[in-house]
Amino acid sequence: MAGIGFELRKLMRRDTLLGMLRAYAYAGVIGSGPWVLSILGILIVGLISVSVVSPATAISEFQVTVTYIIAFSLILTGILQLAFTRFCADRIFEQRESMVLSNFGGVTLVITAAAGVLSMLVSVFLFPQQSVLFRIVAVASFVVVSNIWIATIFLSGLKQYRSIVLLYALGYALTVGAAYLLRFMDLEGLMLGFLVGQVSLLGGMLVLIVRGYPTSRSVAFDLFDRRWLYPSLMLVGLFFNAGVWADKIIFWVAPSTGGNVIGPLRASLIYDIPVFLAYLSLIPGMAVFLVRMETDFVEYYTNFYDAVREGGSLSYIEDMRNQMVATIRLGVFQIIKIQAIAALLIMVAAPDIFVALGISELYLPLLRVQLVAAGLQVVFLAIINVFCYLDQRRVLVWLTGTFLVLNVVFTLISLKLGPAFFGYGFLLALGVCVVAGLWLVNRSMGRLEYQTFMLH
Repeated sequence: MAGIGFELRKLMRRDTLLGMLRAYAYAGVIGSGPWVLSILGILIVGLISVSVVSPATAISEFQVTVTYIIAFSLILTGILQLAFTRFCADRIFEQRESMVLSNFGGVTLVITAAAGVLSMLVSVFLFPQQSVLFRIVAVASFVVVSNIWIATIFLSGLKQYRSIVLLYALGYALTVGAAYLLRFMDLEGLMLGFLVGQVSLLGGMLVLIVRGYPTSRSVAFDLFDRRWLYPSLMLVGLFFNAGVWADKIIFWVAPSTGGNVIGPLRASLIYDIPVFLAYLSLIPGMAVFLVRMETDFVEYYTNFYDAVREGGSLSYIEDMRNQMVATIRLGVFQIIKIQAIAALLIMVAAPDIFVALGISELYLPLLRVQLVAAGLQVVFLAIINVFCYLDQRRVLVWLTGTFLVLNVVFTLISLKLGPAFFGYGFLLALGVCVVAGLWLVNRSMGRLEYQTFMLH
C-alpha cells in the first residue's frame, strides 16, 4: 500500500483545503472505487434490461448469479491473496524482482485450475435445468473473476492504483454495453455481457503486469516453497473473506429469510438490500482509513524501524512509537466520526430511497444496524492493517478466525430470535473483534521495543 501513501503525502504537503480534499477524494476512489463500480455496473445492467429481458425473473437470476460468483471467488482467492502479497513484497525487498512475474503466472494457473474444477462440478451437478451456454459462461466468469482479484492485488504492488480504478471503470462500462447489446438473449445474454466486461478488465490488467516486471520464466511456483509460504496469511485471507460473507450466506440459505432464485442459488431480499445500501457508507470511512494509515502511520512506522536498523537513540525510537500510537488512536476516532456522519445522512435519506425503489419501510431498522456494522468493519480493517505492518500473524489468525466463528454463531442466534434481531449477529461479531483488536493493538504497541529487539 506504500504507493498510495506517496501520492497522499504529496497532496497533503500542499497544506491547503483543496489539497486535503483532493487527498481524501483520491483515497476514497482508490479504496472504494473498484467495488462501487462493480455494484453500480450490475445494478445498471438490471435497470436497462427490465423492459426487454423475458422472463423478468432473468434479471434477478443474473444479479444473484453474479453475486455468488463474486462472493465465492473472493473466499477462494482469499487463501492466496495475502500470502502472495507477502511473497512479492519480500522478493522486491531482496531486489529479486525477476521472480515476481513468473510466480504471478504460477498463482494464476493454480487459481484457474481450482476455480475451473470447482465451478465445473457445481454447474454440471447443481444446474441441470439451465442451458449449456449459461453453464459455460458461469464457469468462465468464475475463473476470470477469481483471477481479477489476484491481478488487482498484484497491480497494487506495482502502485498502479489509478490504472486499477480506470480499468474497473472500463471493464464495467463494457459489461453494461455488452449486456445491453446482448439482452435479446435474455439471461444468457446478460451473463455473456458480464463475461465480456470481465475478460476485458483482466486483459488490461495483464498488459500492465507484463510491462511492469521483467522475467526470464513465464511460470514458477516458488511461492509454495516452504521457505516462502506463510500458512498463517493463507488462513487470515480465508477467515476474513469467509467472515464478511458468512451472515449473508446464512440468510440466503435459511428457509425463513431466503428464497430460490436459480438452481440451488438463493437470495434474501429482506437482508440484501439494506446491506447494499449500508456498504455505500463505507466510502468516506475508507478514505479516512487510507489517509491516516498510509500517510502519518507509515511515516512514523518507517522512521521507527529505520532508527532500529541504523542505531538511532532510544528516545527517538520511543518517540516514533508514541507517534504511531497517537496516529492509530486519531485514525480510529476519525473513522468512527466520519462513519457516524455518513450513517446519519443515509438514515435521513433512506425513507425516500426506499419509496423510490418500491421497498417497504420495514427494512429501515435493519439498515440502521447494518450502517453501524459497516462503520465497525472499517475500524476492523484498520486494526488488521496495523497487525500486518507489525507482522503479528498469530494475532491476525486469531482475530479473523474469531470474527468468522462469532459471525456464524451470532447470526444463527439472531435468526432464532426473529426479525427484530436481524443484522445484530454481524454487528456483534465485529463489535467484539474491534474491542479485542484495539486492546491487542494497545498491548502490542506498549511492548513494541521489547518485541523488536528481543524477539526478532
